[in-house]
Amino acid sequence: MSKMYTAKFDRIPSGYVGQLIEWPAVISEGETLEECREMLIDAAAEMALAYRDKGMAIPAPSAVIDRIAVEV
Repeated sequence: MSKMYTAKFDRIPSGYVGQLIEWPAVISEGETLEECREMLIDAAAEMALAYRDKGMAIPAPSAVIDRIAVEV
């Protein structure tokens, strides 16, 4: 079963780091945005297996991201 999570990607000197907003323990990095996205999906799948093995609840996707303008 697939669930849609919200991913946040930040540019770092070596490429990108990605993290799931609703499940902050899932984090990964890659040289390109696409590589980081793929690695984050793999990390989430592995984390889900680990949570299931330990009988832990997998966080539900729930974040809503909206960009807002701020006068600075």
